[in-house]
Amino acid sequence: MSEVRILVVDDLEGWRQRIGSILQARPDLHVIGEASDGLEAVQKARELKPDLVLLDIGLPRLNGIEAEHRLCQVVPSAKVLFVTQDDDVDVVRAALSNGAHGYVLKTDAGSELLPGIEAILGGDKFISSGIRMARP
Repeated sequence: MSEVRILVVDDLEGWRQRIGSILQARPDLHVIGEASDGLEAVQKARELKPDLVLLDIGLPRLNGIEAEHRLCQVVPSAKVLFVTQDDDVDVVRAALSNGAHGYVLKTDAGSELLPGIEAILGGDKFISSGIRMARP
């Protein structure tokens, strides 16, 4: 499999490190940059052209939903996977309707981050098992 270039965006350095340690299990996944707020995420994405952005929602200066909207304009080929603690169904719907490819809860990241990445890289959507979406 070819290399996947990843930008990790979270305001907590400890979480960025945790995500990096999870990604080490897959040699094809490479963290090419990190950002601690939404504006920095957009700037780094413009510069680094990642294939995948792992994005938190509760970010300073520009929240994750707004950052996602701008990221889609700056690097339209990049896929966005939210990794966040926000389990509000309305927030999940807003994120996915804005163009995100997946949504993983931080509490589930240890077991679901890699399957989520694999699913969205394969063209599917992924929603964390901890999210209880009402079915129509």
